Amino acid sequence: MKKNSKIYIAGHSGMVGSALLRHLMEKGFTSLIFRTSRELDLTNQAAVAKFFKEESPEYVFLAAAKVGGIEANNTQRAQFLYQNLMIESNVIHQSYLNNVLKLLFLASSCIYPKYADQPIKEEALLSGKLEPTNEPYAIAKIAGVKLCENYNKEYGCDFISVMPTNLYGPNDNYDLKNSHVLPALLRKFHEAKIQNLKSVEIWGTGTPMREFLHVDDLAEACIYLMDIYKGNISVNIGTGKDISIHDLALLIKEILGYQGKLVWKKEKPDGTPRKLLDVSLIHSLGWEHKIQLRQGIEQVYHEKFTSAHE
Repeated sequence: MKKNSKIYIAGHSGMVGSALLRHLMEKGFTSLIFRTSRELDLTNQAAVAKFFKEESPEYVFLAAAKVGGIEANNTQRAQFLYQNLMIESNVIHQSYLNNVLKLLFLASSCIYPKYADQPIKEEALLSGKLEPTNEPYAIAKIAGVKLCENYNKEYGCDFISVMPTNLYGPNDNYDLKNSHVLPALLRKFHEAKIQNLKSVEIWGTGTPMREFLHVDDLAEACIYLMDIYKGNISVNIGTGKDISIHDLALLIKEILGYQGKLVWKKEKPDGTPRKLLDVSLIHSLGWEHKIQLRQGIEQVYHEKFTSAHE
């Protein structure tokens, strides 16, 4: 990508898209294109076609998606499947029709089988059954990966996919009903601390293992891969390190200085027992994460919960 290349960031107001926008601006890219969901409904085929014809982007980062935690995925199953299928189908097809030079599709590590061998290699895709609670979202993301792969094969496009691990960072979602585990825990512990609550309730048993990547690291990886990677293998992006939900809760408790007890709601779903990505491919391509988990959580907590009160 050149500094004056026309780059469209689909989903620029979300956590991933806003990180991409911020990093591209910091690197001096000057022709960045973006629209809010009110300005452009990506599930509307005609609207997306009109946008691509008018703007003619050269590069596309497809970070737009309907996302959420276990409860949202499990209760809005049709919405997660339909909206994500429509968004990716419209953007990828119009990228082909309008001669986009390169597209990067943000998939998700949840598209891997529930009981995939750990750490999970890229080739584990479609090798087993999915986690039932987020199956619709996973199926939609798998379809996006396969769209990129087969547009490359049939039409000679240069569309690549990446599979990030669990993300956190600026502009995350802290709604307890549909957020992911790390921001949900941060909010729960923060509120318990300021309200002097004696305990914090946490879903599940605490035994599942999860890997967490700061979204600034993801943005750097995506920009790097857009420049150097070409191929049909969807690239894992992660840290290669994981932590149990129990230990994550203890880490957040320690960082925030909360003195109460943890109460585990063991009747609530745990989700996938372990999800650690094999990051040997992206390491071989010359990229590794920089932000360590404690450092990242401290930074996020300060920015979201404490800086406004100073």
